[in-house]
Parts: sequence; C-alpha cells; structure tokens
Amino acid sequence: MAEHKPPFEPFIPASSKLRELTPLPLVVGTLLGMVFGASSLYLVLKVGLTVSASIPVAVISITFFRILSKLGLKNATILENNVVQTAGSAGESIAFGVGVTMPAILILGFDLEVLRVTLVAVLGSLLGILMMIPLRRALIVEQHGTLKYPEGTACAEVLKAGASEESIAEASAAHAAAADGRDAGQGGKTIFLGFGIGLVYKAVMVALRGWKDVPEKIFGAGLKAGSVSAEISPELLGVGYIIGPRIASTMCAGGVLAYLVLIPAIKFFGEHIPGPLSPGTIPIAEMGPHQIRGAYVLYIGAGAVAAGGIISLARSLPTIWSGIRAGLRDFRGGDKARGDVPRTERDLSMKVVLVGALALIVAITLSPPLHMNVAGAALIVVFGFLFVTVSSRLCGEIGSSSNPISGMTVATLLLTCGAFLLIGWTAPPYYVTALSVGAIVCIAASNGGATSQDLKTGFLVGATPKAQQISIVVGALASALILGPILLRLNDSATVYVPIAADQRTCAPAEEIGGSREALAGPQAKDDSGTYRTWHKRTAEGGEPGKYLLDDAGCAVYLADPGINGTHTTRPDGSRVTKFDAPKATLMSYIIKGILNRELPWGLVLIGVMIAVVLEMSGIPSLAFAVGVYLPLSSSTPILAGGFLRWLADRAIERRSPDRKLTEEELAAEGDKSPGVMLASGYIAGGAIAGIVIAFVAGLFGDLQTQIEDWAKVHNPLFEGPWSDSLSLVPFALIAGVLYGIAARAPKRAS
Repeated sequence: MAEHKPPFEPFIPASSKLRELTPLPLVVGTLLGMVFGASSLYLVLKVGLTVSASIPVAVISITFFRILSKLGLKNATILENNVVQTAGSAGESIAFGVGVTMPAILILGFDLEVLRVTLVAVLGSLLGILMMIPLRRALIVEQHGTLKYPEGTACAEVLKAGASEESIAEASAAHAAAADGRDAGQGGKTIFLGFGIGLVYKAVMVALRGWKDVPEKIFGAGLKAGSVSAEISPELLGVGYIIGPRIASTMCAGGVLAYLVLIPAIKFFGEHIPGPLSPGTIPIAEMGPHQIRGAYVLYIGAGAVAAGGIISLARSLPTIWSGIRAGLRDFRGGDKARGDVPRTERDLSMKVVLVGALALIVAITLSPPLHMNVAGAALIVVFGFLFVTVSSRLCGEIGSSSNPISGMTVATLLLTCGAFLLIGWTAPPYYVTALSVGAIVCIAASNGGATSQDLKTGFLVGATPKAQQISIVVGALASALILGPILLRLNDSATVYVPIAADQRTCAPAEEIGGSREALAGPQAKDDSGTYRTWHKRTAEGGEPGKYLLDDAGCAVYLADPGINGTHTTRPDGSRVTKFDAPKATLMSYIIKGILNRELPWGLVLIGVMIAVVLEMSGIPSLAFAVGVYLPLSSSTPILAGGFLRWLADRAIERRSPDRKLTEEELAAEGDKSPGVMLASGYIAGGAIAGIVIAFVAGLFGDLQTQIEDWAKVHNPLFEGPWSDSLSLVPFALIAGVLYGIAARAPKRAS
C-alpha cells in the first residue's frame, strides 16, 4: 500500500512559495510548443515518427532565461522552467495525432478542411488532458518507483541540473547540494548549434540543390528491381540517434525485407505474366521498384503495421484493466478539501473533469463536420478515457517513443467501422466520420501520454499539478489552432495539377460535381488564375481515381494530385516535387476502406499480418519492423545511421567511465543526457523547420526554384551526373561526423 512506502521528497518542497505559473514562461512555452509542433507534423508526414520535445524545450528555456538574467531581468525558477516545458511539449503530441489521421481524408478522396482539422485537434487534446487529471494520483504518485516514465524523469534531471540559485536556495536539503546548472547551459548551446547545422544543411540541399537529397542504387540481374537508397536529411539522422540502435536497426530491417526481398521476388515471379496483376494497373515487367512498392508492398506493409499495433495493444490488456480500475477508484474518491491538500497534490477540481467531459460530448454532438449523435459522442469520451489510461501506463513502462498510439487508433477504427457496418453507415461520407472519431481518440491518447510525462517531471521537481494542467491546456490549444493551416499549406505546396489532354477528358456525372469553385494552389497558381468545379472520382474506370478540376461543361481539366501521398512528382514545367508519404495515415485509410467498402486486397494484407506474427513468434517486436516494411527504405537508412552513431557514442561514454560499471539501462540514461541527444534534437528541429519554410515559400519563388534546379543539373556534379549518388553522401558524412564527435564526449555529472 502507498502508506508503507518511504515518503518521497521532491526537489522543491510542498511548503515552498517559489514562482511558478507566471505570464512570460507560459508565453515562451506556448511559442516553443508551436514551433516543435510544426516540426513534428512535418516529421510525422515524412516517416510516421516524432520524438519527445520536453528535454529540448527545457534546455532552451533554461538558456533563454539565463540570457535574460545577464541583461538585468529575473532568471526563471525551476518551476517556471517546468511550466515552459509543460506548455512546450503539447505541440509535439498533438502533431503526431493529427499527422497519422487527418491526411487519410485526402487519401480517401475528400477535401481536407481546416475547420475539421482544428476541431479534431482541439477536442482530442482537451480530452487527453481532462482524462489524465483523475489518473495522476493513481499512476504518477501511487506507482512512483514502479512506472518509470523515462522521458519525464530525464527532463526532471535536466531541470534540476539547470536550477537557478534562487531555486537551489528553496530546494530541500537532500537535493540542494547536488544541484549544478552548468550542463543545461551547455546543452542549450549544443541544441542551437544543431539547429543551425540542420537548417543550413537542409536549405542548401533542398532549396539551392547543393547535392542530391536521395542517392539511390538500383540493382540489375541477380537482384532485379532491388534497390538501396537514403534520404540524407539531418532530421532523420537525429531521429535515429534519439531512438537508438535497437529500434533503428529493426525498422531498417523491415525496409531491407521490402526492397531487397519482396520487390525482387515480385519482379522475379511476375515479370512474365502478360497484362497487369491486380491491384497493379500495368504489367509487372514494366514496373520499377517504386511502382511495385506502390502496387503491392504497401498493402503488405499495411497488414504488418496493423497486426503489430494490435498485438502491442493486446499485450497491454492487463495494463488497460488495472488503469481503468485505478481511474474509476479515483473518480469515486471525489474532491478533497482544497485547503488541506499540499501544494504538490493540488489538481484541477474533479468538477472540471466532469463538466469538461459533458461539454466535450455536447461539442462533438453539435459539430456539423463530425456528423455524430449523443451516443457516439459519449462513446468517443469512453474510448478516450480507455486509451489515455493505456497510453499513460505504457509511457510509464516503456517511454513515449515506443508507445503504440497508432495501434490504439487502429483498434478504435476497427470498432468504429464495425459498428458503422452493422447499422449500415457505409457510404463514402461516413469514411470521414469514422476517421474523425479515430483522430480524436488518437490525439487524446498521444496528448495523454505526453501529459503524464510532464506530470512525472513536475512530481519529481515539486511542481503544482494544477499549474501544469493549466499550462498544457494553453499550450495544447495554441498548437491545435496552427496545425490545421500548416497541414493544408504543406499539402498545397506539393500538390501537382496534372493537365488532362482535350481528347482524353472524362466528364463527371452531374450528381457528383461539387457545388463550390476552386482555384489552383501552390506554384502552378501563377500560370492559371481560373476557378473550377470539383469532382472526387472514386473508381478507376475511365482514368485514375482522385480529385479533378472541371470546366463549366463538367469535364476534367486537371487531376489534382495531393502533396500528401500523391503519386505525381513532376510538374508540367519539369520541376520536381517531394511528396509526403504519411505512412500511418495511409494505413488508417486502408482500414476504413477495407471494412466499409470491401476494396482492400486482403491476400496481400494477410501476408503482412503473417510477417508480424512470425516476428512475434521469434521474439522480435513487430511494430517497428512493420513500419520499416511500409516506409520507403530511403527513410529508414538515415535512421539506421543515426542509431549506429548512438551505439558508437554510448560505447565511447562507457569506455570513459570504466569504474562505474554501468548497466545497459544506466548507459542509455547517461546517453539520454549527453550532448549527442541535444545536438540530434537540434538537427531535427533545424531540418524540419527548414523543410516547412521551403515548402511554404515554394509558391512565391517557383520560377527561381526551377532555374536553380536547371542550373544544378548541368553544372553541379553532386546533384546530377554519374557520381552524384556517391558525392552527395559526403555532406551527410560530415554532419554525421560532427554528431559523433560531440556525442562521444562523456556527459558532465553533478558535483
């Protein structure tokens, strides 16, 4: 029982009146949350992964307020820095939920509305925060020592290392002697260095076409259609370093299976088949590696990811049940007399939770874009409580990076689509309704997990839970409001309008033509300022399915190939476009279509399911491997490089501390506090922000971009030519060398 545990003593005792929820830290945290939310959205669209923002935000906060103190202003207290990281972590978790669900609307053939994205983000984030309020005491306090919450614990160590003199003076005696602020200040410089390197590298590579961004080698006879490639970006290198060698290598192994086993096997057995083999639309003999992947391997990968997610969820069923029981006990406990509760135990009132849950049910019911009744809205809240509990427990056990949020979303979609099928809701508009339900629950689970890590940090440093809960509400709402416009802008910037030849134009049935008119977006808008009617073609008869722009007679003028999960990578002027694969959003769309429309090639999906089963039987966690099967190998190889650098750096740290006899867990914890993680976080932020800025300004400088690319093709051997694939690896090797050189330094320890 909890009363038999030795009393826990936080860094700042409950009796302290140290400054905490003040305006400037709240504003700084909210702004940082928006920046990291934007970069995380970009990352999840590229590779389906994000990394925790709490530690980078905490380090930036400590550094920022130290600079202010040197200018004559007050330095932040440890509790104010905790408010910054709490508000700042919300953007990353919401971005993950938005990025793995909302792009599926485009993939399903519908328009992505900014109102829907914003509404889903706001409702999901509030649901996740509200459900964590009654769970805090059960999971964070009562199970302290059992549930580790690794990211939250590491963030607390960073905050304690960067504590101001004022905070150290208020610290309990056991903690004050160990406080040392030098590491976090140095960590801030390292993050900014990484940010600068990532930003400049990505800008030169992508905007100025300094070198080829995806070097590739396609094999010939003996391994026909097999290929290896690498998207040599700083953000993927940083992701690999942070997630470590085990997950990075498992993920890349999935890519090796797809590109060096499955694709060559399909080519070998299928190239002599006359005509196309469904679901492909051209003969396999005419397909290259990427076409084979799009026609067949994607479905195998989708089956593996779905199975891996469900298996991960099934493993956590005991955790689900114990979490539900603890949550219900906490609900029954009611509010304590507020005056008798120590500062470090003061949550938002249970009345806020109950009124907030009812308000969410009303909001979901009354929101026209969601098309949901009261029973469905109540079910969403129940699902939210269920999966927030699961997410928080899993974050406590295995950390946020390994938390199978997408598996929980798959389970939600399976239940939702199954219910829709039973009541006859199978028309295309219900696809979006089912996806919106899954998105709200996904965002709630993701934000609930991040909130629990923040609350663990606060528990360790002696924060006021109520102040943290208010901070994360503010940070979450601010991030939720900007992610929708950013998502739409990223899609528009990479949308290709494919002209339809006059003699090949298909005319749409009158009843399927949209009522509103639409203009071209992105770089092509400058060449055509006209407005067109829209048609969402959902069958392959008479041309590929997708969104078409129609003339006044109702005949197709352009195919609007979306920037997210589109297939056309060259505009009519010859300029190249980099699409966003949105791997997990594509999986969600496959599940919805497969159940409601019965269009999924189940034979290929079941092959993927059996791959996941074989891995689990072999003792290998299948989810990371399955994501590797699904993603392009080019996304996994730089992640593998980052994981390998982490392995080398951890070995260097171990050699420099032979007297400490570190276990693997302790070595990983030391590595998490090393300069390498800080530099890798900077790489991620710098590369992702550069990608977002480049995407946003592409429409303004389309002509200049084309001219730069044309010049590079002729004059730059790193971008085009017989040696471009090899030469382009040199800049990547340089930033990898910088990462290893800084990472291999043994981290300073508190004196």
